[in-house]
Amino acid sequence: MSSKKIITVFGATGQQGGGFARAVLADEAGGFTVRAVTRHPDSDGARELERLGAHVVRADMDEPGTLGAAFEGAYGAYLVTNFWEHMSAEREQDQARALADAAGHAGVQHAVWSTLEDTRECIPLDDPRMPVLQGSYNVPHFDAKAEADRYFTDAGVPTTFLRTTFYWENLYGAFSPHREDDGSLRLVFPMGSSRLSGIAVDDIGKTALAVLKRGSDLIGATVSIAGEHVPLADMATKLTEAVGVPVRYEPLSPDEFRALGFPGADEAGNMFQYYADCEQRFTSARDLDAVRELNPDLQSFATWLTAHTDRLRAAWT
Repeated sequence: MSSKKIITVFGATGQQGGGFARAVLADEAGGFTVRAVTRHPDSDGARELERLGAHVVRADMDEPGTLGAAFEGAYGAYLVTNFWEHMSAEREQDQARALADAAGHAGVQHAVWSTLEDTRECIPLDDPRMPVLQGSYNVPHFDAKAEADRYFTDAGVPTTFLRTTFYWENLYGAFSPHREDDGSLRLVFPMGSSRLSGIAVDDIGKTALAVLKRGSDLIGATVSIAGEHVPLADMATKLTEAVGVPVRYEPLSPDEFRALGFPGADEAGNMFQYYADCEQRFTSARDLDAVRELNPDLQSFATWLTAHTDRLRAAWT
């Protein structure tokens, strides 16, 4: 029987959870093994994790009764919810509460909860700069996670609160540049000259693993992470050089971005406006040197770009 400690990983077939699971599985001498939780254990992603050495189990955050077995006997857990799947702050909080209750009941000794800032501490709800969403939030997927932090404390779960940020991988996903008629690409994030804090998904996983390997040192701590803080104009220049296609940064105003009308445009517009309007507060919380102490392989945007140029070209052509 393996002497390795079990880490229960939610969202294991998604970006964050998958990045964390891969980090653990690649760290053969690290003392941990992965129990990968998914709603779809027969999916290609789940089978790939099994091939890499994970034990795949079925559970669903929307079905609290399925969660106990997923945590049973686990030393630790990586806990992440996916707001963008349903875009409901209430549902996300229900999921977080169910995770906290189940982890507390099972006696998990160290959980890493993937969370974000409460944007209302920087931009009050009565500030006219941005619309209030879902009744009481500026950026629901930030604010609801921040509110949910207390569920883990209340349930007695020894928790590290890992505050993440924009994934570089979004550039070939939900926030890829717009293709223009002349073949060029246009970034339209409503951030003016402000810097975007971003990180590679794999670096979230590697940093979270480092947190767990520190043992009890970071229990109760908030660890805010990024790979680099990049002005959007600089990002466009680096993208142009890498993919060989002109990429221009032409920022919209926040209102113009929210008016684009795609599902979640209000949410995303408020998010980018928060990044810009609260830039100093957000970036200063993410000390890159401190993150690099946890994860010496932390990728800058340029480093990530070198490894993902082919993926970006494929997505944009």
